[in-house]
Amino acid sequence: MAVTLLRKVWDAHSVRRLANGQTQLFIGLHLIHEVTTPQAFDMLRARGLGVAMPDRTVATVDHIVPTLDQRRPFIDVMAEQMLSSLERNCREHRIRLLDLSSGHQGIVHVIGPELGLTQPGMTIACGDSHTSTHGAFGAVAFGIGTSQVRDVLASQCLAMDPLKVRRISVTGRLPRGVYAKDVILEIIRRLGVKGGAGFAYEYGGDTIERMSMDERMTICNMSIEGGARAGYVNPDKTTFDYLRGRMFAPQGDDFERATRWWTSMASDADAAYDDRVELDAAAIRPTVTWGINPGQSVAVDESLPSNADPEALAFMGFRAGQPVKGTRIDVAFVGSCTNARLSDLREAARIVSGQHVSPHVKALVVPGSQAVRAAAELEGLDRVFLDAGFEWRGAGCSMCLAMNPDRLEGREICASSSNRNFKGRQGSPTGRTLLMSPAMVAAAAIAGEVVDVREFQTMEVAVGR
Repeated sequence: MAVTLLRKVWDAHSVRRLANGQTQLFIGLHLIHEVTTPQAFDMLRARGLGVAMPDRTVATVDHIVPTLDQRRPFIDVMAEQMLSSLERNCREHRIRLLDLSSGHQGIVHVIGPELGLTQPGMTIACGDSHTSTHGAFGAVAFGIGTSQVRDVLASQCLAMDPLKVRRISVTGRLPRGVYAKDVILEIIRRLGVKGGAGFAYEYGGDTIERMSMDERMTICNMSIEGGARAGYVNPDKTTFDYLRGRMFAPQGDDFERATRWWTSMASDADAAYDDRVELDAAAIRPTVTWGINPGQSVAVDESLPSNADPEALAFMGFRAGQPVKGTRIDVAFVGSCTNARLSDLREAARIVSGQHVSPHVKALVVPGSQAVRAAAELEGLDRVFLDAGFEWRGAGCSMCLAMNPDRLEGREICASSSNRNFKGRQGSPTGRTLLMSPAMVAAAAIAGEVVDVREFQTMEVAVGR
């Protein structure tokens, strides 16, 4: 019978059906970091348990790591304690730790793919909401809580509710100035932040098929923001070309054998889905969030809806019907597990090259990993950003969330390439976040306000002439 990738991966990793209707799934790769593990390891010790499969567990540090000064010990005592705890636990349980001295440290959802740890047909778990990122490779990846981190450490298994599958097809050519970030924001705007409850999202259509792996990761990363438990793209030649030669990917003949199996795990052409949604790529425009969840967004050339949520309007200081374009910003942030890969930095650098950050804007570029930072510096992107007035930082989660020194102050408004715009997300209880693509963030940093990157690019060409 024709089935989806989700069903194939689920069945291949099913250990048993539990009495409560859940499935006990074997987890092929467990990624851990410094925030959700200290209590999990303490719970193991309290029960006299060890780590079942340390060879399938990989650790890094990202959430609490300062990006300006990464010398040890950290100035933040709690951050230093959390990192020290992770180091201790990894030594005790023989877990590979990609720390600041490894050359491979970075945001967990950036380093997993770039090292070839993430592979098609896998089940992956991590104590972080945006683990759905890894679905870009045809993996089924779940963000889990601390008690579930304990369970996976102890048993290499996870109890999961069954999922339905919604096929989201995006077809046609994306217009100039429209990026993968705009696509996923449009999907969430259309289906809602709770629309994916009980579903895994399968992304397809010729628009998705033409996307690079970086773009696919951006799409899958924010599946959780639409309420989906997971999101994935069927593996194809683009996937295999990306993985070939990476550190932890199969090598030589093993890689060729692996690609045949990976190909077989893709959804069958006539697979049945629980729901289908279709989007026209040509109709998507550069998108900006205006509210307090990622579903509250408009195209940059639109006004806020007349029926906009009063609570969100009051918090943001906006009014229904006003244009989002022209909103003054205080901070610009290019980074996060959504948009801190080399291609994101290249696109932002192209926008700011030869320009300068507006005098009232603080602008940061935070690479997603040490490897991304090194590659960007090799291309001279760091000089482009520095010359334009951006700060060039070390790898980490940075201003995506309030677990490190990179935070908003007071009522500051941040143009951010990250994934969440909840109240207090960026450190200040009254700080405000506008989500958008890295190119849109870069343009806003230069203009000092939200601008339409399509017009900004036109002006740039005109000035150049």
